[in-house]
Amino acid sequence: MPGIVLSSDLASQQEALVSLYETASQGVVSLDIDSPIGLRHGAGFVIDDAGHIVTNQHVVDRARGIEVVFHNGDRATAVVLGTDVDSDLAVLKVDSPPEQLVPLVFGDSEQVRVGQLVIAIGNPFGLEGSMSTGVVSNLARTLPGLNSAQLNEENIFAVGDLIQTDAAINPGNSGGPLLNMYGEVIGVNRAIRTLYYNQDNQALSSGVGFAISANVVQRIVPSLIEKGYYEYPFMGMTSLTDLTLAIAEGSGLQHTRGAYVRQVLSDGPAEQAGLAEGDLITRVNGKDISTSTELAAYLLSHTSPGDVLKLTVLRADQQLEIELTLGARPAAAP
Repeated sequence: MPGIVLSSDLASQQEALVSLYETASQGVVSLDIDSPIGLRHGAGFVIDDAGHIVTNQHVVDRARGIEVVFHNGDRATAVVLGTDVDSDLAVLKVDSPPEQLVPLVFGDSEQVRVGQLVIAIGNPFGLEGSMSTGVVSNLARTLPGLNSAQLNEENIFAVGDLIQTDAAINPGNSGGPLLNMYGEVIGVNRAIRTLYYNQDNQALSSGVGFAISANVVQRIVPSLIEKGYYEYPFMGMTSLTDLTLAIAEGSGLQHTRGAYVRQVLSDGPAEQAGLAEGDLITRVNGKDISTSTELAAYLLSHTSPGDVLKLTVLRADQQLEIELTLGARPAAAP
């Protein structure tokens, strides 16, 4: 009968979630941060048996001391090896024996699909080892970076390729993993969008959360471990998030699918390559680009400073093929 089948499916799903939590939570850590404004809480997770832990940059920002609390209650002091304000990632290091460390495995975030079941494990409001469940709500979202080096008065660097989820994320979840049903890390929980705040002015979950995709994390983290920072590719232009029909028609364009060049910065890679305001970038290295968000995600996931991009560009009624050599993104202002 349908009721029996449904009950069996729910029981199987419940057992899967219990097993997943019991395994994955061993690699998740709680972070107690001593800061100038008092004790803060966050989350992170172990990535190898050398003692490297991934978390958010904003979690450890201005930290005077960091204690890591493992799943079994053991504690260790951590040092910050490297941070990146744009992606909001940080790598910590603890000197703990390998048997105490349970590394989590990364999945391929390019295989993530909307509707996929996910779980988040973290330390919301200091409640260690809490799990929440949900689905992937959308992909390739963009949020402003924390880098204060400005392109102009209105624009700061954006970071793309974020996973949107409705799994509950609250203060203290930051830096914890977003996992698929195989127990693989597909993202690092970073931020939420909400209109709700508690009495301490902490943002509360409204079902719209964002996680840094695993492929971006795997690209940035090795550099943070090796050099303490990550160098981003830089095109030297700004683009519109939404290209309306009115703007397209004003530029003589017949299409609205692509990354619309809003501004070309003086003496940057875009200007040197011959890009102009009002151009529409529709392909990069043979990949179709539908929005500026897709362009940002592609650059972040697949390119480095010095790489040459082959761009297909619409300029009014002309199609151009332009080569652009990527520069390095300017550093954050002090």
